[in-house]
Amino acid sequence: METHSVPSAESLWAGPRIDHLGTSILCTVAYADVFDYPLTTPQIQRYLLGFETSLDEVMSALDDGQWAGRRLRRGDAYVTLPWREELVETRRRRAEVATRMWPRAVRYGRTIARLPFVRAVILTGALAMSNVERDDDFDFLVITAADRLWLTRAMIIGFIVKPAARHGREVCPNYLLSEQTLDFQEQNLYVAHELSQMVPLVGLDIYGRIRAANQWTTTFLPNATGLHRPAETAEPSSSPARALAERALGTFVGGQLERFERRRKIRRFTAHRPGSATACFDVNRCKGHFDSHEQTILQAFDERLQALADL
Repeated sequence: METHSVPSAESLWAGPRIDHLGTSILCTVAYADVFDYPLTTPQIQRYLLGFETSLDEVMSALDDGQWAGRRLRRGDAYVTLPWREELVETRRRRAEVATRMWPRAVRYGRTIARLPFVRAVILTGALAMSNVERDDDFDFLVITAADRLWLTRAMIIGFIVKPAARHGREVCPNYLLSEQTLDFQEQNLYVAHELSQMVPLVGLDIYGRIRAANQWTTTFLPNATGLHRPAETAEPSSSPARALAERALGTFVGGQLERFERRRKIRRFTAHRPGSATACFDVNRCKGHFDSHEQTILQAFDERLQALADL
């Protein structure tokens, strides 16, 4: 099997145009390598970049020693770049850490879901892929009722985040969306991966609506449909206390509190980190991604592609 030339990361970032399986496999393994994460063969097929194909076809390509032998390394069920075989042990160690963290993540997620106006809680970030160190955060995407996003955020911070911090736990609900706005504004490879790797802890139906509202992800990851791991997803709380709180805060007074909190926090966030490329704050979104993480990932991905181009 001959492989086409390896594309640049920038050409893949806005929308991949890959017509060769070998090239797609190389790019897929290279992207995962940015996160120090070797892939299994089924994971390569699921996250295959811009190329729709079957697991059997991926396995056949990897069995081609003449092609894959000098470009990839296979061992202990994982595939890595040629100079990164040590990552297999890293993945195993991080998976053990994740096993210990998962029960706490589920507990925090379901506690958040008991608050008024929370419609879904979805685990994101490294823990969703069991690729964590002991001091990593618990990252959540929270879906709220319409017109109560900022009031809901204030309750999450006051009742969940701050008490957890006092016990040395970093709970980060750093992305909130109103249930009437489930589309993701940024459409790139990084966001497509985030969507396909999420694990819904509460509100499986809303996670399905999120995937349906972001069909553009299939341009990047055409095989990454459904959940990537089994999840015991709970339904949102229907307790009398929660229903009573929603009725009380769903009034005109609650609307005034929502507007006050929204204006206050947006003013503070924009003054603190003006000009952030990925942060977004409005009536239906609170995306507190202030750093340039996506750009850092892009640069690291490009470096790996350049190295592979010389093989």
